[in-house]
Amino acid sequence: MLLVIDVGNTNTGLGVYKGRNLLEHWRVETDKKRTADEYGILVLSLLSTKGIQASRIDGCIMCCVVPSLISVFEEMALRYLKHPIMGIEPGTKTGMPILTDNPREVGADRIVNAVAAYETYRQGCIIVDFGTATTFDCVSPRGEYLGGAIAPGFHISAEALFRETSKLPRVEVARPRRAIGRNTVASMQSGIYFGYIGLVDETVRRIKAELTFDPKVISTGGIARLFEDESNAIEAVDELLTLRGLRILYERNRGG
Repeated sequence: MLLVIDVGNTNTGLGVYKGRNLLEHWRVETDKKRTADEYGILVLSLLSTKGIQASRIDGCIMCCVVPSLISVFEEMALRYLKHPIMGIEPGTKTGMPILTDNPREVGADRIVNAVAAYETYRQGCIIVDFGTATTFDCVSPRGEYLGGAIAPGFHISAEALFRETSKLPRVEVARPRRAIGRNTVASMQSGIYFGYIGLVDETVRRIKAELTFDPKVISTGGIARLFEDESNAIEAVDELLTLRGLRILYERNRGG
């Protein structure tokens, strides 16, 4: 069995694959202060709740956008799973040409998503990943990574409105019933939510205008479903895209 780990700034996704079959998956909070032992106990506990013995895990791969946690997870894997963890880094075989000015600066999670999207849909695509930052990644019909855009994440935008104003409260992130709010909270929810829909749809529109092909627009990330019904740009929601990409890259890189 293969354990895949996607370490993000806010949340960490984990999944267990048996061959190409995803048996279980979880999303937990990323805590930069946790030790290797604490993450090890957490992983063992998650596996145990689903009746999966740690001894059955014979491989492990991760992508991590938090540099301070890379060594923590490496130590965790060796100590608790008895296997080294494969990381996504420069030199990893992706099978995807990276056509950017500096391929080494492209985030590991963005490459993982791009590989998974192309392998899944086999066409040119734009991947919108709703994380701490919202990323837009473009893949050509030939499976080339073309680049994309990075915007402040939905939660960051909502938190900034609370932090940088004197009287506005922190509000629950939710889809509002109407655009015209009749109180402060409803007005904030409307502006944050519908404003963000506008950000996503306009960014996708401008990316499409620069392409010579018609891409499929796929969204992923923990809150992707929140925008599914309102966005005019998003065509498919694939919440497990990153975990699938990690499995694909593990298969391409194991054994050398």
